Amino acid sequence: MTKVNKTRIKISEAIGYTSIITMLPTSPKALIILGHGAGAGMEHRFMQGLAESLAAQNLGTVRYNFPYMENSKGRPDRPPVAHQTIRSVVAYSDSEYPGLTKILAGKSFGGRMASQTMAAEELDSVSALVFYGFPLHSPAKPGTERASHLFEVKVPMLFLQGDRDNLAKINLLEPLIESLDLATLKIFEGADHSFRFLKKFNVDEQKALLLLAESTAQFLQEIEAG
Repeated sequence: MTKVNKTRIKISEAIGYTSIITMLPTSPKALIILGHGAGAGMEHRFMQGLAESLAAQNLGTVRYNFPYMENSKGRPDRPPVAHQTIRSVVAYSDSEYPGLTKILAGKSFGGRMASQTMAAEELDSVSALVFYGFPLHSPAKPGTERASHLFEVKVPMLFLQGDRDNLAKINLLEPLIESLDLATLKIFEGADHSFRFLKKFNVDEQKALLLLAESTAQFLQEIEAG
């Protein structure tokens, strides 16, 4: 049986509060702290579906809103605010679920903010990072400048990417991942940045989320096995 709990936590006096949704299967193998993308919050169908698919793999999740989304502001938070939010959610997770392995993860913007947080100040309880579509560059300006901080990350990283992702050209992403000591890249043929597949691949939304969850679980098993 999966338990779901929604609460709010205080980030700081200046930033205020944000909402959290925890989804825990009966015997979770790990707890994935999951940040949303720039355009949709933690209750978006992708985030909800991913949390449910991860729960089916016995992986718990803690989803959270960045303050701009919590307060219905259009523009994403500046990195210092996003980083502080992540640190606060990790601290909450450590306090509430001290016996579980913690994984930082995110969709697009949420993943990039997670990796920046870990690059700036390693969080001792976080064992790995998982990116559900890393936003390497803007659609109009392909490049790798956004990835420079990844060389400062000291935990294993899993990049799950579609080969049609217009925010991460594969010909730029592959050599980057190869140059990182602790990074693994899994490419989904036919998928875009939102993991929507071309029809000929016969992968609907539910199947896509299953593939992401299975890939996450396999990665964590490999880390545990050493």
